[in-house]
Amino acid sequence: MDYIVNKENEIYYECGWSSDNAVFLKLGDYRYVITDGRYTLEAKEEAQAEVIEARDLLKKAKELILKHKIKRIVLDPLNWDIDSYRKLSKVANIKEEKYFSHKKRMIKTDQELHIIKKAVKKGAKAFDDFISAIDTGIDEYELSYRFKEFLTKRGRRELSFEPIVAVNENAAKPHAKVSNKKLKKNDLLLLDAGIKYKRYCSDRTRTVHIGKHISMSKYQKFKDKKIQRVYDTVLKAQLKAIESIKIGMEICELDKIARDVIAKEGFGDYFVHSLGHGVGLDIHEWPYVNSKNRIKIQEGMVFTIEPGIYLPGEFGVRIEDMVMITHDGKVEVLSEW
Repeated sequence: MDYIVNKENEIYYECGWSSDNAVFLKLGDYRYVITDGRYTLEAKEEAQAEVIEARDLLKKAKELILKHKIKRIVLDPLNWDIDSYRKLSKVANIKEEKYFSHKKRMIKTDQELHIIKKAVKKGAKAFDDFISAIDTGIDEYELSYRFKEFLTKRGRRELSFEPIVAVNENAAKPHAKVSNKKLKKNDLLLLDAGIKYKRYCSDRTRTVHIGKHISMSKYQKFKDKKIQRVYDTVLKAQLKAIESIKIGMEICELDKIARDVIAKEGFGDYFVHSLGHGVGLDIHEWPYVNSKNRIKIQEGMVFTIEPGIYLPGEFGVRIEDMVMITHDGKVEVLSEW
């Protein structure tokens, strides 16, 4: 199969190197990375492909396609602008395959699983270390700033995404932005964050009670009875979904299992997103754990289980862990402690 990719993580997956201005082509037995002069030396040192320097990447790609007499080339139409698509279609027939790279990357190798486990462990440790920096009387901006210091080790590593730090009613927004909301004793604090290790992402959410002793455990005790009821419902949904994971089952079944638990407690209308998503080089990738995805669970998959209940104007609760299906068929829950 001959194909071309143009997104950084997709290029990295193919050859172990990428930049913000490059394309990768696999043409028969040949593998090429085309980039500009700013990156050539680095690419030649790291890329597991023949490196070609060019100012016009697409023009050079077309030349290579013609040189190898390629009749048909695969690309993801979601990743290319119309002009580039048209230019490529003039030198070869285009076979469109949406999410081409995501599908290839859905089943992780043992090496990838090892790296992801380390990413999760390092990210989870940052959550625990952050406890020492949580103070009442400071707002979400300051909390977020401090949290990012621990996550990145003061800039020594990258974030998987911009962390979510939300207090009480702000936590009712699944993708809350930080605000001037100040943290007080007995408040609810939702933290959603991850870090990158060797380019692979981690992702974790904890909803914690701000009391005398703060813990990042999934087992929380709140003063407010309604918060406790909601929290226990979310936790029950997450644990039920995780214990139900089996190789060969359709992934949409997991979404239904968690959703049924929440609906039975009367909060069905407040679980407003899918149960989870794959994690790898991208923070969101295949497989997506939702009500429509009928892909079967396979060895080598990594995805999140993150049910939530969001009560507008009151509070929100989400609990998230990454789950790994090892190549010997075991289900491992990462970052659970």
